[in-house]
Amino acid sequence: MAPHQAPDGLLLVDKPAGVTSHDVVNAARRALGEKRIGHGGTLDPFATGLLVLLVGRATRLLQWVHDEPKVYDAVVRFGAETDTEDLAGQVTRAATLPSRAALEAAVPALLGDVDQVPPAYSAKHVDGRRAYELAREGREVVLTPVRVRIESIVLSMVEGSVDAVQACRMRVTCGGGTYVRSIARDLARAAGSAAHLTALRRERAGVFTLARAIPLERLRAGDPVVLAPAVDALEGFPQQVLSADEVARIVRGIDVEARVNGAFAALLDAAPDASAGTLVAFAERRPSERGERWQPRVVMRDG
Repeated sequence: MAPHQAPDGLLLVDKPAGVTSHDVVNAARRALGEKRIGHGGTLDPFATGLLVLLVGRATRLLQWVHDEPKVYDAVVRFGAETDTEDLAGQVTRAATLPSRAALEAAVPALLGDVDQVPPAYSAKHVDGRRAYELAREGREVVLTPVRVRIESIVLSMVEGSVDAVQACRMRVTCGGGTYVRSIARDLARAAGSAAHLTALRRERAGVFTLARAIPLERLRAGDPVVLAPAVDALEGFPQQVLSADEVARIVRGIDVEARVNGAFAALLDAAPDASAGTLVAFAERRPSERGERWQPRVVMRDG
């Protein structure tokens, strides 16, 4: 990631187990002195791995960020299902261990666009309250299946034998809103067993990888943090460099000529008094009597 000292930008953090995604955001707010920080894709407290943070005005770009598909590495323990579907919960059902063949045979039905029932201990809303709040009170939680996309599930055995798998590693590539805990639950049930997660790590979110992330400890320690420029959050979109006159138009919300292909684009400043490549706006292509134009959707500076 290219260095960028401005308060607007991108920060990738490697979240440890035992903290919430909101804890990470709070740590970043203290470290950067900036309240406007948003994240893409919540991680469960027991999970580790990549959190994508946008800082300052860059938070306006969150809905446009290419942070899917997401890639997870998980460890699944067979023989028992828990109420939280992870190692923190209470055992609710026990079952015999599955065979490797049964697990592999169960995978195809879980792939593609599928209806997934979220965990009872999740942030989904039920009658105006979080599902996990109701579950903690001992109330029965009935959640409506949600359509999710699971692109791939790759299994590798960790413990046991081919006839009795005690634990396996599961690498999942999926869309946003997918619960990997529930994939493990459904996989085990389809194989005639029961399971819960003992580890979960997000390794990738779209174009962003853990290799570019900093550990949370650096934020908490007050170490200097260098943000990536806001334009890095729009990796994967075409870019167009603007003239000084076009910059003046865009910051006032006025469209400019579209000279690159694509439905959306990052519009950059190459004016003499600014660093080349500074993000001015994120824009949508619109046809007009004057030809194809970029209409700004998010403007990153004052007019």
